[in-house]
Amino acid sequence: MLLHLSLKQFAVVTEAELAFGPGLTVISGETGAGKSLLVDALGLISGLRADSGVVRHGADRAELVAEFALDDVPLAASWLREQELDEDEACQIRRVIRADGGSRAWVNGRPVTLGQLGELAALLVEIHGQHEHQALLSRPSQLALLDAFGRTDAERRAVEAAAGRWSALLAERDTLLAQGDVSDRIDWLEHQHAELDREDLAPDAIARVQSDHRRHAHAAGLIAACEGAFAQLGGEDGPSLSRTLQHVRSDLARVAEHEPRLGEVDAMLDAATIQVDEALSLLDRVRSDLDLDPSAFDAIEHRLGRLHELARKHRVTPEQLGAQRDTIAVELDSLRGAGVRLAKLDGEIDAARTAWREVAQVLSARRRDAAAHLSSSTSALIGELGMGGGRFDVELEPLDTERPDPQGAERVEFMVAANPGQPARPLRKVASGGELSRISLAIEVAALGLDAVATMVFDEVDTGIGGAVAEIVGQKLRALGASRQVLCVTHLPQVAAQGHAHYRVSKAKSEGVTQSAVQLLKAKEREEELARMLGGVELTREARAAAKRLLADVV
Repeated sequence: MLLHLSLKQFAVVTEAELAFGPGLTVISGETGAGKSLLVDALGLISGLRADSGVVRHGADRAELVAEFALDDVPLAASWLREQELDEDEACQIRRVIRADGGSRAWVNGRPVTLGQLGELAALLVEIHGQHEHQALLSRPSQLALLDAFGRTDAERRAVEAAAGRWSALLAERDTLLAQGDVSDRIDWLEHQHAELDREDLAPDAIARVQSDHRRHAHAAGLIAACEGAFAQLGGEDGPSLSRTLQHVRSDLARVAEHEPRLGEVDAMLDAATIQVDEALSLLDRVRSDLDLDPSAFDAIEHRLGRLHELARKHRVTPEQLGAQRDTIAVELDSLRGAGVRLAKLDGEIDAARTAWREVAQVLSARRRDAAAHLSSSTSALIGELGMGGGRFDVELEPLDTERPDPQGAERVEFMVAANPGQPARPLRKVASGGELSRISLAIEVAALGLDAVATMVFDEVDTGIGGAVAEIVGQKLRALGASRQVLCVTHLPQVAAQGHAHYRVSKAKSEGVTQSAVQLLKAKEREEELARMLGGVELTREARAAAKRLLADVV
């Protein structure tokens, strides 16, 4: 529900703040005062493109802010969460239009595109009266309203699920058929897999052969280094570290009784001797493992060469060859089973098609019933709203059922004949704005506001009517206000009297510049405004009395 609307430097409005509640809020004012600017502002809040003409003359920008409560619009709340634009349970939309024609928009303080703004606003507010604002002109919206009127949620979900299953099977078959004759592909993959499978491609095996290759490639240097180190640490010919440590310990032992700390030195040297002995033992083992056998080196080099060749062939690293082999195996299994799967798919697709058609037929039957009831109810209301002899029809257009459609087996077109004897035409092609607004009102009243949008705006819905018809229009708007928030721009007192709240838009000149002001009317002010609407500039006693009667007659 719309809670608050703020306008700054917008057209002829310097600044205005409007608060809204549930029910019907009417907006009136003299011709040219700018009462429809509030509808224009909501249109821009809804993502319509703007030009610099909406910026008040002399200002550098216009700013529009609308705040909505989300407790009655769960779809909008869900959309905000999906877009990560949610902020508690509130929704603030802000739009700034610059004098150079540029504009920016924010939702809950975060910048959004006009496309996002339009998606969100479509869930929050529905504007009736201008072709470009009219949600009911959209065939998807018409289908959604009919389904809401017929309460077909369960049938619609069943059709969507059946269409999803059918589509998935068709896509799988198309993928398999697109592969064509796969025998050559199978032969090639089998060769590739066999070539890889001959090698031990385990990561530790590859690491081991790389290590062996490095060791054999540097065997001569390693042997020389090991032998030199062994000679220096513990060789029998010449001085060695091991014998030097033994001599030092012997020399210190002869005098250790005179200096206790030399015992600590001896312990350290003993530990060093042990470490040197262990190093000598490991050096001996390493040296024993080293081999200058050329044939062994050639074998290792040949295997490593094969691994690198396979890696280049498959455009992976040697370490990734095992994963490549497994990928080829998976594709082979898939291709070998393609023929069998294709044979099974045909039967599964036939079953899915039959299942979709069955649930689609159930949905179609519910829609036909709903269409008949909506057509008769709306046609009756059209007559009450001053379009005697007019007719409203919900036309169901069958679709090709050879492909799955999640929306069912038909599309909807709202058809209208505004006058007796005229052929029915699509609602989106109705030319008269006043007729279009009244037809939209009749549809909404007949459907009892069953569409998901919580706020409905009617702009000049009473154009071209008067008297008793005007009173009926007002009563229908008030009735609609029992289930939806309704805003109505009107010039008829019979309509304005039905409002739960009443705003007046007035204009005045200040320093040669026309300005508009918006005022929420109290009870006495409201009587005066209705009297003005009834009698013109001169507020006679009769006009005031008639205004009082209009307000008193509101139920």
